[in-house]
Amino acid sequence: MSTRRQPRRPIVVILSSLLLFWGCAQKSPPMPDYKVMASFNTGPGNVVRALKSDGAFLWVGTSTGIIKVNRVNGGLVRTYTKNDGLTSNYVFTINKDAKGGLWFGTDAGGLLRFDGAAWTAFGKQDGLSDLWVYDIDFHPDGGMWIATWDGVTRYDPSAPEGSRFATYNTKDGLVNKWVYGLAVDRDRSLWFGTEEGVNRFDPAAPAGKQWAAYTHKDGLGAPNELALARKKTSGEAYEALQENPGVELAPGRSYAGHFHDLSVLDDKGKETYNENYIFTIMIDARGDKWFGTWGGGVSRFDGKRWTNYTTQQGLSGNVVYALERDPSGLIWVGTNHGVSSFNGTAWKSYTKADGLIGDDVYAVTVDSERNVWVGQRGGVVQMGIKQAEKTKKG
Repeated sequence: MSTRRQPRRPIVVILSSLLLFWGCAQKSPPMPDYKVMASFNTGPGNVVRALKSDGAFLWVGTSTGIIKVNRVNGGLVRTYTKNDGLTSNYVFTINKDAKGGLWFGTDAGGLLRFDGAAWTAFGKQDGLSDLWVYDIDFHPDGGMWIATWDGVTRYDPSAPEGSRFATYNTKDGLVNKWVYGLAVDRDRSLWFGTEEGVNRFDPAAPAGKQWAAYTHKDGLGAPNELALARKKTSGEAYEALQENPGVELAPGRSYAGHFHDLSVLDDKGKETYNENYIFTIMIDARGDKWFGTWGGGVSRFDGKRWTNYTTQQGLSGNVVYALERDPSGLIWVGTNHGVSSFNGTAWKSYTKADGLIGDDVYAVTVDSERNVWVGQRGGVVQMGIKQAEKTKKG
């Protein structure tokens, strides 16, 4: 009796099957249930715009100064204002370099560095493109990139004094000069978020191929399905201020007339919308890029395909102010209607009903114990995994 020999499966099919199995086997990180553990006030009307976990400490950037808190015991360590060396009391962003130096981007006060004892300020006289600094990130080559209202600036501390700053603007390839978010990718390229879309910049690429631009036409930002009021760009107001620096600023606002003043409602109380307006950028462990938009939700770009998440998918709000990821891979999103976590397949949201101070979440940071710190108007909220889940895991 003869036995029919089974044909060999092509090696390509076998490898494809293995890769498919491996991809399916990659589980999303678990979705723990968080609860509000504690909170502290920063003052009536005070807006918390930036948070940075730093070992046992938490740095809080507000509209009236900087607060250093012992995050372990909740004790206030110190506050810093213009009386202590700040050039502006309104802080937009905080980041820490490889040597432990802390950097702060301010409203009309330029860039600040704190070494633990003294403050050093950098402004236009040093080569910084603008005094409004919204984001900071560090490149593996030792340089620092700075998002401003007049392009992006690279700071090279190793360059000779007088030539440490270099600026890139619309003439170089930026889709818009109002830059609010930036991030350094693992391939050493850079991503910039502006009022009119996103740029990728690769300094190592040949001339003519360094810049790429993405807008809503390419997939950035969810469609405006609710017919929300559309915001206009802010250039005219800023230019007016540059021509007349003596304009009196309203308390807590960058300057009179500019709509990046945390007001997302029009004069009729209706939410506004601009899917090309990017507040923040984050790159996850896989290398996917995440962009927080004004009204278009959060956009995810894997290099080929755009995926947009809005309240229809479970996001708490469609105006996205902040993005952060925790050590497990969870993505945290601060919006105009609370804070949401995403594990790759599902969303979970927390609002005022869960203990937040208010609706708007302007800043998020995650510490080494996976506590989530949420910056809002009037204070900071600490969220932690419910004790029952921690015990169960243990």
